[in-house]
Amino acid sequence: MKRTIIITTIVVAVAVIAMIVISRIAGKEDLSVLFTDVKKGDFEVVVTTTGELQAEVSLDIKAPDGLMSRNMRFGGIKIQDLVPEGTEVKEGDYVATLDRSSVDNTLKDELDRQEQLETELLKKQLDTTINLANLRDDLLNLKFNLEEAEITLEQSKYEPPTTIRQARITLDKAERSYEQAVSNYALKVQQARADIKDTELQLAKQKRKVEEMQAIIQKFVIMAPASGMVIYKREWGGAKRKVGSEISPWDPVVATLPDLTSMISKTYVNEIDISKVKMGQRVRLSVDAFPEKSYTGVVTSVANIGEQLPNTDAKVFEVITKVDGSDPILRPSMTTGTQIITQTFSDVIYIPLETVFATTDSVPFVYKKDGVRQVVVLGESNENDIIVEQGLKPGERLYLSIPEEGEKFRLHGEDLIAVVKERKKQKAEEDKKAQNREIPAAFGPDMTPEQRKAFMQNLTPEQREAMRAMRSGTGTGQGRPQGAAGGDTTKSQQTVVVRTR
Repeated sequence: MKRTIIITTIVVAVAVIAMIVISRIAGKEDLSVLFTDVKKGDFEVVVTTTGELQAEVSLDIKAPDGLMSRNMRFGGIKIQDLVPEGTEVKEGDYVATLDRSSVDNTLKDELDRQEQLETELLKKQLDTTINLANLRDDLLNLKFNLEEAEITLEQSKYEPPTTIRQARITLDKAERSYEQAVSNYALKVQQARADIKDTELQLAKQKRKVEEMQAIIQKFVIMAPASGMVIYKREWGGAKRKVGSEISPWDPVVATLPDLTSMISKTYVNEIDISKVKMGQRVRLSVDAFPEKSYTGVVTSVANIGEQLPNTDAKVFEVITKVDGSDPILRPSMTTGTQIITQTFSDVIYIPLETVFATTDSVPFVYKKDGVRQVVVLGESNENDIIVEQGLKPGERLYLSIPEEGEKFRLHGEDLIAVVKERKKQKAEEDKKAQNREIPAAFGPDMTPEQRKAFMQNLTPEQREAMRAMRSGTGTGQGRPQGAAGGDTTKSQQTVVVRTR
């Protein structure tokens, strides 16, 4: 019994000691989280966004080319059947079927029109035959009358002159009637031939139209033009075409066969950061489907005009990144994490953004572990850290949040306040000059009305004011804008100024 009590006591004591040790260790760990070190090394300014993989080159799987023919009057045609996206096909394999219901109705109307023209042609041929036969009978009768008049005139040579004169007049009338009838008959023949020819041409045209329709309808079962993987066509609004989607003669693509050996990532950068992004900048890419994989690329295209994506209020600019090399596991429509490296600095001092605070007049400072509030001169920043140009040394310990009784910390670096304010003044002047310099070239006479409207919507209030100044003759400079001017400064100031003491 005593042994049991002793053992139980020992176990309890060990558990209590363990809890105390763990608690102290956890307390130390929690305490250590409140601090961070000032670091020195390479620093990257990165614009991070998400994108979507696409093939740089792809072959369109289209509806029959004849849909664009002027003889066709097909309306919207729906996709009746479509192989699943991602299906591997070979050249000539089945891909899709288009709905023929509306097209069949159109074809029926054209067949009725063809039958109507055939009936009309037959009727004209019969009428012409009858009419010309009657005209030939009339000619024959007129010829008989002419012969009778000739005989009468020949027999009257022994009659009085008046009788001879009357016979000659009758003969002249018969000759004129016959000649006029012959001429009219020739004209009637030409007219009948032209009328029949016109109907024959209409009928031949209608037959060609019907044959073309029938040939196109036979192609409503669509086969793969080459080998590859079927990827659904993405429409302007972002939705993919599928069974039930409608195609038109102006956009007859049903699906695509991408070249998976050359991929791009299409992404959209907000108007604040777009001024940092330039063609040729290096990019780091990750794919959500394979988080253990990483890729590199380069920016190949940056849109000059912003756009507003569906269901969003922010203006964004399209950026295209070419992925280096190729990987067979990459597929179109995969989501990518895109880090565009806009600037790289070597051997600089930097600290986390969480350590930076600001006075009421926006002078940045940090709390040092030794009880000092240190004024700092800041440089470029990225999503996590910011460069410190003056005020700190590598290895110094900083608070990650406002410490207790932080107002009692000694203030150091008052001499840097003037430097900070001068930097802000210079930056504001540079931004204003850049706005005045950039706007005129972009708002040029070659822009379409749609581009002008989009351009004006993307202007910041400062840019609008600059344009008004230029129109009134007070602005100068040339250039062109890329997004909202001053994006770098705005983001950094928001990070610093909001966290006022």
